[in-house]
Parts: sequence; C-alpha cells; structure tokens
Amino acid sequence: MVDEKGIALVVGAGAGLSASLARAFAGDGYRVALAARSTDKLCGLCEEIGATAHACDASRADDVEALFAAVDDLPGDLEIVVFNAGYRTRGPLLELDPVEVEKTLIVSAFGGFLVGQQAARRMVPRGSGAILFTGASASVKGYAGSAPFAMGKFALRGLAQSMAREFAPKGVHVGHFVIDGGIRSDRRPADPQRPDALLDPDAIAASYLHLLKQPRSAWAWEVELRPWVENF
Repeated sequence: MVDEKGIALVVGAGAGLSASLARAFAGDGYRVALAARSTDKLCGLCEEIGATAHACDASRADDVEALFAAVDDLPGDLEIVVFNAGYRTRGPLLELDPVEVEKTLIVSAFGGFLVGQQAARRMVPRGSGAILFTGASASVKGYAGSAPFAMGKFALRGLAQSMAREFAPKGVHVGHFVIDGGIRSDRRPADPQRPDALLDPDAIAASYLHLLKQPRSAWAWEVELRPWVENF
C-alpha cells in the first residue's frame, strides 16, 4: 500500500501524456486532481485512479482562480502542478488568422502564467512543491509553417526559466520538459517498422517522477526527452 501524499494537479488533462502522468502520480501515492475545459472525457480515468475532475479554461483568470480554490478544499497540500494545456494553429505565416494566433499564445503562454502564479502563491509560503511545464520541440526550434506554436512554447519556456530562478531558492522546484518528438497514442500508434520512433507516454511520466525525486542539492530546471532514433 502506497502512503498517501499531497495533491497532484494536472491542468490540460485528457488522454495520452496527461493520463500517464495522472496514473504515475496516483501510483506514487498522490491524490490526483484533473482539470480540462470539458470534464466528460475524464470520467473513466477519474474512476480508475480515484481522481477528481474540474472544469477549467486555463486561458481565463477567473477559471484558474476557481480551479485552485476548489483544489484548496481537497484534503492535503498541493504538492505538484503540471501545466499540460496547449493549442496550435498551423500554416504559412502570410496566411495565418490573427485570431487563431492570439488563441495559441493565450492558451500556451498566458495560461501557463495563470496556472504557475496560482501554484506559486500556495507553494512559496510553505517552501515546498513542484511546478512542471510541458514543452515541445517547438520550445527550442521554430519550424516553418508553425510560427504560432513556437511563439507560444518559446514563451512558456521563458516563463519556466524565470520562475525556476525566482522560486528554486525559496524551495519550489520548477521544471520544464522539452518533449522532442511525437508521443504514441491510440490515435498515433507505433509503426511496426519503427517501433521506437514515438515516445512512450508512460516513459515520459516516469521522467517527471524522477525530476520530482531529485535531491535539492542537484535540481534540474529542464529535461529534454526524445526517442533514441530521433535526429536533433
């Protein structure tokens, strides 16, 4: 029987990586809270691991404040917050819809700020906790036809780095994960000819747990993960 720890909140929850993270946290003894714009898709996962589901649009300050207020009412301290929300629009730069570009930035970057700020307000006073941000190849490489996604992910990485420098000396571990490659899922199954070409979401989740267990004398603020066959 795993000893129950505090609360792990995953913002931008659904299938794939966020579900693997939720299972990993639950298996490690955390009480899990899941947040998404629509909670219907979370019913099965909540039943499986005993998590709570919370409706939240991470790009709206009022929604994020209400989410954290609801989590405050759960038993236990908020120990982990993962920002896994995102939005993407693609296309040639000259043809991009400014409204869609703005939405990409608001969800990916501003949403990360809102969630990170609320998490830090709870963790800094007690001098413990972890705030983790999920990045992508676009966090460090801007690809043609994907400028908005790079803009949002570059900004999220900058936020994470600034927060790590501000809050690590206060006991809060801030981490950013560059997921450099595609993630395997039901909608994106592995190619039998190249079974290792996609990242396993459970393996990614194991790396999140590893960062959480790092001694304070050797904290990482950023981790890059990619399949061994990936060029970079």
